[in-house]
Amino acid sequence: MAKPTGFMDYKRVENGSVEPLVRITNFKEFHPKLDEKARREQAARCMNCGVPMCQSAMKLSGMVTGCPLHNYIPEWNDALYNGQFDMAAWRLLKTSSFPEFTGRVCPALCEKACNCGSPVVGESAVTVHDNELFIIEKAFETGYMKPEIPANRSGKKIAVIGAGPAGLACADWLNRRGHSVTVYEREDKAGGLLMYGIPNMKLDKKIVDRRIELMKAEGVEFVFNADVGHDYAASQILEDFDAVALCCGAKKARALAAAGMDKLNKGAAGGVMFAVDFLTAVTKSVVQTNEALEKIGTESTNDQIASALAAKSGIEVCGKNVVIVGGGDTGNDCCGSAIRLGASGVVQIEMMPCPPVERAANNPWPEWPKVLKVDYGAEESIAKFGHDPRVYETTVKEVISENGHITAVKTIEVEFKMIDGKRQLVERAGTEKTLPCDLLLVAAGFVGCEEYTANAFGVELGPRGTVASPAPENYATGTAKIFTAGDMHRGQSLVVWAISEGRECAKQIDEYLK
Repeated sequence: MAKPTGFMDYKRVENGSVEPLVRITNFKEFHPKLDEKARREQAARCMNCGVPMCQSAMKLSGMVTGCPLHNYIPEWNDALYNGQFDMAAWRLLKTSSFPEFTGRVCPALCEKACNCGSPVVGESAVTVHDNELFIIEKAFETGYMKPEIPANRSGKKIAVIGAGPAGLACADWLNRRGHSVTVYEREDKAGGLLMYGIPNMKLDKKIVDRRIELMKAEGVEFVFNADVGHDYAASQILEDFDAVALCCGAKKARALAAAGMDKLNKGAAGGVMFAVDFLTAVTKSVVQTNEALEKIGTESTNDQIASALAAKSGIEVCGKNVVIVGGGDTGNDCCGSAIRLGASGVVQIEMMPCPPVERAANNPWPEWPKVLKVDYGAEESIAKFGHDPRVYETTVKEVISENGHITAVKTIEVEFKMIDGKRQLVERAGTEKTLPCDLLLVAAGFVGCEEYTANAFGVELGPRGTVASPAPENYATGTAKIFTAGDMHRGQSLVVWAISEGRECAKQIDEYLK
């Protein structure tokens, strides 16, 4: 453990947060880090709890609590408290491939299971998430993070299709085992949703580029703008490689079923977009604008990014009423992005009821807390517009348009009821409302992977639209030498789960190659 009395001596202190009205003026990360002394004090709060459930990844009531990577959290908190930064990084990297990603975007399943935050102890959870980020950034700062090139190569070649967190984790692990790995990515940069799905203010894209450069130096090869199944033949890849890992994500978005959708022009021209397409276009504009202006020593402004977005993708947000369908993380990211791009108003529609502010009696610790959280996008909306953007138990019933472009949406309240023994969503009569809408973003989740890559390799899809495997913990498909991991295997999930799956898939590929 760290300091025996640490959890009593120090109160929980998280990394700071730039004020909403200040941070919305740019697309920069907005969580300033604690200094070294304060961070070591936070590490001191890690208890000798005997059973560290923070690293357990237990499934309770259908949801996981505790770290899916089974990080050695008490060990590296102890090292951090004692100022043994290299030791802390060494123990962290034993189980976690990319702490610089999870330290920024993970919802911290570890902290939800922290004994320090239990009702028995009565203190707040240890700042595991922030401690992790400090350790890995300190490792980069001090030069501890340097290329580790395998001394020997196995002579085996593996193709990884998709450079998202699962594909990167799989490639990284296999490369460290001495295999030769080539990653095929259809975008112009690696990272998948880390690069183009998660906004820059949550994860600066230079952080992703930094890791990719390190992986390249360690021997991993990347082929960009490589759309396998369309531009690159699966048959040739199967001929050239000893094993293939399909890690293409689950980016097939769930469509909006509302009247009037058939009258709209396609995409941005009609004012209705899937959230993933919107966020990708926005982040590409951020990256390209930043890279262009950095060459002349100038920082980009939101107006310049908005202009680039309109010119390249035809998406105009400034002065527009934006309605977002979906109250989850993706919808929140759309909210924060729209505000930075100058939206005149944002409404976020969620068909589920508003969660309670405090744990319900049937949701005890250490289960995942099903409570209301106010994420950064909602905070910014409250600060800018004076109200929470989220509207619960509501859905879009009809889309109203003129000349093929959306002008408004008609909403109606809904609720779940048991009818003939089945839980069904029903409308509440007389609750219709009409909201002005110039841009409708659909963040209603995903229904599986895009089939063409799976079809090209001849693998079967399961009922959830993901690549089928014999069991959840088995990453081999029914087709010889083809494996799968990440969202393409388990369905839409968290970055930490994608990394976990990529590592476990790599281990099975390694066994297969033996």
